[in-house]
Amino acid sequence: MKNTIFTGAGVAIVTPMNNDLSINYEKYAELIEWQIANGTDAIIACGTTGESATMSDAEHVEVIDFTVKTVNGRVPVIAGTGSNETSYALELSKEAEKSGADALLIVTPYYNKTSQSGLIKHYTYLADNVNTPIILYNVPSRTGLNILPSTYSALCKHPNIVATKEANGNLAAIAQTMNLCGDSLDIYSGEDGLITATIALGGKGVISVLSNIAPKAAHDMAMLAYNGDCKASAKLQIEYTPLVDALFSDVNPIPVKAALNLMGYNAGDCRMPLADMSKSGLAALKATLLKYNLI
Repeated sequence: MKNTIFTGAGVAIVTPMNNDLSINYEKYAELIEWQIANGTDAIIACGTTGESATMSDAEHVEVIDFTVKTVNGRVPVIAGTGSNETSYALELSKEAEKSGADALLIVTPYYNKTSQSGLIKHYTYLADNVNTPIILYNVPSRTGLNILPSTYSALCKHPNIVATKEANGNLAAIAQTMNLCGDSLDIYSGEDGLITATIALGGKGVISVLSNIAPKAAHDMAMLAYNGDCKASAKLQIEYTPLVDALFSDVNPIPVKAALNLMGYNAGDCRMPLADMSKSGLAALKATLLKYNLI
């Protein structure tokens, strides 16, 4: 059995921007403090929701370093360091390791993609060359590449590959992966709509977009299921389904940043090529936030 990085709900945190779209570290620190105060179990920096794809190399490293220093050991910090180029992913991973990240979140290669055997080579090379635990990240809707259960079975044999963020939307595949890997691979839901279901199957928690605006609800939903009260967790899952849907009514992280702005947290705009929500989309999001007393 490998060490579990965290249980519960980790936030795939947004990266706040100033008006000129530079990173707003003052607001970022405020968001981190608010997250920790409201029960978030881990901070995931430079993920999809954090707009890592638009960051320069220096920004990527700076955000991870700032996150580690600001969190200061209170909860685990997981650094997104994936790339479609293996040597660059290793470079980012080594920088995150120097900063003291507790784990690395490494997305599958995208655009050029690879085969399942290529995935094994890619992740094994990275795991062989860092000491920090690796969480795989499977999000086929973004990358066009899916990690198969048999590939997980091969990868989980590496002592440094400890978990996966699974966002394939396929509960049957998740169950098959759990059957093949057992205690050798922790599974986190990568989809807020499947928190209860994934944990009920044996998952450890969620890496969440919802946590950005409802950290306590996401934490409670995950921990109720983890502690065996799936009925209470499912009640929350159903209750928050409209809010989850609203947060994915446009390309992530456009709606969640808009939600934070409506809530008064001044997360700023997204960097291009992401565009603002339509007036009708923003109005619908605002109406949903009002129903949950978030504004």
